[in-house]
Order: sequence, then structure tokens, then C-alpha cells
Amino acid sequence: MRFLRFILIVSLIAIAGFYFMEKNDLTTEEAIENISPIVKEKKSLIESKTAPEKQPGIPLEGDLFQWIGKDSDELVQTLGEPIRKDVSAYDYTWWVYTDQENQYIQFGVLDGDIETVYAAGSGLEIAPASIGQAYDEMKEQFSFSKEVTYNNGFSSYTFRLNEDELKMRPLVKMSDDIFLQCYFDTFTEKLSSIRVLTSDILLKHRPYEIEYRGNLPDEPLLSDEDWAEVENGMEKQIFDLTNVLRSHYGKSELAWEENVSEVAFLHSKDMAENNYFSHYSKDGNGLKERLAVEDIFYLAAGENIAAQYPDAAAAMEGWLNSEGHREALLNDDYTHLGAGVYRFYYTQNFLSRP
Repeated sequence: MRFLRFILIVSLIAIAGFYFMEKNDLTTEEAIENISPIVKEKKSLIESKTAPEKQPGIPLEGDLFQWIGKDSDELVQTLGEPIRKDVSAYDYTWWVYTDQENQYIQFGVLDGDIETVYAAGSGLEIAPASIGQAYDEMKEQFSFSKEVTYNNGFSSYTFRLNEDELKMRPLVKMSDDIFLQCYFDTFTEKLSSIRVLTSDILLKHRPYEIEYRGNLPDEPLLSDEDWAEVENGMEKQIFDLTNVLRSHYGKSELAWEENVSEVAFLHSKDMAENNYFSHYSKDGNGLKERLAVEDIFYLAAGENIAAQYPDAAAAMEGWLNSEGHREALLNDDYTHLGAGVYRFYYTQNFLSRP
């Protein structure tokens, strides 16, 4: 049996701290610190989670930007009811549409209006970009830059991207108040997913280093009950996005494993509460020992961890763009997955079963 190989990757990002990722096989985001007027990027209760039934393809056509500011009633009229509504840590609620195989879209709805959209998968009409589009082609189309500036009255904000961010998730200002984040698979240099968001949402997420004059939104301040809802939603998002990504790369679908999800959740919680980031707990126990406590049978197992990404979608893109994490995410041998999220700590546990 393979045992305990890990890769630790730490990448400095914008507003308020660090993103951390670590991957472990058996067979990373924000330490928040305010440096005014410069901020460096980010950086429970567990409910029963079951994979929803498969849904038909998403009948979405046209420009994603057209949805920003529109009423959620129009969304229902066009796409029908979402398969679920996941509370976010940033006031809005994700309305999730996915066929659990090829297509995934979530709309961030705040006070009845759409404030952000995230889309991944194949066969989606999401002009002006398309999943799988080459980086160089999009760079020429949008003129990616290391600095993107936004002004609001007497307040001004400059988002600064380093070389890695410019390659993996460049930011484009589409209008006075609307931005585009392009997430690229740096291994294939093709577009992996896309996010459209208003300036308010971008400032709440704080995904890049930012120099500003004025005020920044407060960090999320939620009750334990609120966090439990947010965490549960992000776990489901990680499961859905994992299978959509695996399908995109020609890999088999993973089944949800509830006991493994609980193991993953408890590890995320332990890291957050005891202020460490590792596959090994403070007592020295690793994934093998954590699975043994629950008497979980497997032929092979692997683990990805990340911390301080603003949400599940961002953490997934981080894993996809790290060689070790990508290896686990797209491993041909794995058959089951459990995901556990506590605050902004994320854990994926993979299993191989006959």
C-alpha cells in the first residue's frame, strides 16, 4: 500500500493573505493581515450530504454578462428552478444549475438580483469566451494586464497580479462595475472556467493584491449556524465540480462517500481550530489513521487540502493547477470522494474501491 507522500505548495495572492494547498497520497489562502493602504490577498455541524439526481443539460445561450443585475425571476423563467440554493459567505446565495456530468453554472443572487456568475464544463454558450479557448487567443482578445483599476466616487482600487496569477486567473474590467475572472488550466493553457462579478463582490472576495484609497468591505462575520450552511454548500460544490472537471478530461465519475466526507470535514476543522496546515494532525496522525477510525475500507486513498481560498470554485482551480493535486483530482483509479469544508479550510479525500 502506498503511504504518505505529500507536496506542499504555498502561493502568495492578493488581498489579505495566502492561499495554501497540500496533496497527500496513500496506495492553500489567506492569513489575513491589513497593511493599509495595501492589502495582500488571501489570503461545526455537519449535515448529511447526498449527491443530487442527474439533471438535463443547461439551456443557457448568449452572453454571461447579460445576467448581471437581472432579476432572479427571469433566471427561473429561462432555466427553471436550480437544483439547489447554497448560501455563500458573502451575503449572496448561489443558485446552482448542473447536470452533474458536463455542465456547471452557479448564479450569485443578492436581494433578488444576480451579482455574480461562475461557469465550468463543456457545451455551454458563455460568450464572449468559451471553455477550452486558448490562453494566447484570449490574451489577445482581452489584453490581460498586471494592474486593473476601479474607481468609485472618491475611492480608488488597483488590483495587482503577479506572473502566476496573470497566467492562471487574469482579471479583466469589462465595464465601470463588472469584471471577468478567467481561470486557466496552466498545464494545457486553455480556459477551465469563468467568473463574472460586480466590483462589490470582487472587493469582498479579495483575490488579488490591492492598493486602495477609501474603504474595503468587512471580512465575513457569520454565526456558527450560518457557517454550517456555507460549508455544506461548498462541500456539494466541490463534489459537483470534481465530477464535471473529471468528465472534461475524460475521467470516470466519482461516487459520494458520506463517511469519508465526515473524515475530511473533521480534518478541515482541526486545522482551522489548531492553526496548522498539514496532512498530519498535531498528534501525528495522517489520512490512514483518520480513515481507520471510521473503519473505512479502501484499496488506495489520497488527500488534497487547501486553505483561505474565497470559495470552493477558487479552491478547485487551485488544485487543478498544482501538479500533485491535479494528479489526485484526475486519478484514473479513484472511485469515491468525500469533501469537507470548515470556514475557509478545504479537504478532499479520495478512495479507490473494487
